[in-house]
Amino acid sequence: MTGEFDLIRRYFWDASSLRDDVVTGIGDDCAVLAPPLGMELVVSTDTLVEGVHFPEGTHPSDVGYKALAVNLSDLAAMGADPAWFLLNLTLPRADAEWLSGFSKGLLQLARDYHIALVGGDTTRGPLSVTITVHGFVPQGGAIRRRGARPGDVVYVTGFLGQAILGLKCWRREIDLPEEFLPGALDRFLRPAPRLDEARVLRGLASAAIDLSDGLAADLGHLLEASEVGARVWLERLPVSPAYDSVFGSMGWDPVLAGGDDYELCFTLPPEQRRAFHGRFVDFSCGFAEIGEIEAEPGLRLIGAGGSPYALACPGYDHFAGS
Repeated sequence: MTGEFDLIRRYFWDASSLRDDVVTGIGDDCAVLAPPLGMELVVSTDTLVEGVHFPEGTHPSDVGYKALAVNLSDLAAMGADPAWFLLNLTLPRADAEWLSGFSKGLLQLARDYHIALVGGDTTRGPLSVTITVHGFVPQGGAIRRRGARPGDVVYVTGFLGQAILGLKCWRREIDLPEEFLPGALDRFLRPAPRLDEARVLRGLASAAIDLSDGLAADLGHLLEASEVGARVWLERLPVSPAYDSVFGSMGWDPVLAGGDDYELCFTLPPEQRRAFHGRFVDFSCGFAEIGEIEAEPGLRLIGAGGSPYALACPGYDHFAGS
């Protein structure tokens, strides 16, 4: 019989040795960690549940990769560098093949971003993954949601709506041209946390948030925290050629509210635009100016010809309609 500690040693032990600032990692009652001088600790946690955050039948390596990636995206939104993470894993049974795939996907991303697994828990029950990430920012350097001011420019990185395309293809709800299918599925199953890009924003961005529940909902959170509003032009939203190929049947709503994009939405004071453009030019994900912060609260979406656009659903909500 394979016990809890056997599972930890077999599949996750090596991930504790990825950093020198881990004094004591996996295997004790608590981790002992050594934060660097002059840095502030940034902490976030997310839970992924089978059938809610990833479909049943998702390959375990994709589950492991995505579970860590969505947490790293939260660190990126704050401009933080990743350091350590905790893993709480609930499994219906001790399945060696599933755990092998899960750990490979998880540890691949951990190595890419030099983040060490330092503890957690394993339990029996419906499949879910909870990860808590810890990162560092220079003292006073965290980018928050509440700093946007009237006149600031609103930006997003990458393309919007790619992940919802991947999900709809997975569910066989749409037919995507063959050349676009792998990219859409990959964007849904393996989002790319914008950590390198976020470092560029430190000292420049007035506010930022990552896009997990859709642009409309998440930008709305930023606006509420900053006590401002914004005007966003739909024609400026960055959509991929894949999305263009099905735009006629899908329209703007999935771009605005589909969720799972894990791009960054951020605001810049006008005087920082030149510096930002100069620093960001080397990043392949790209960026787009989509709107402007205004004093009047609320998000105003502007469609073709300058007419207001009414969004049917503002974004993903776990308890909507409960």
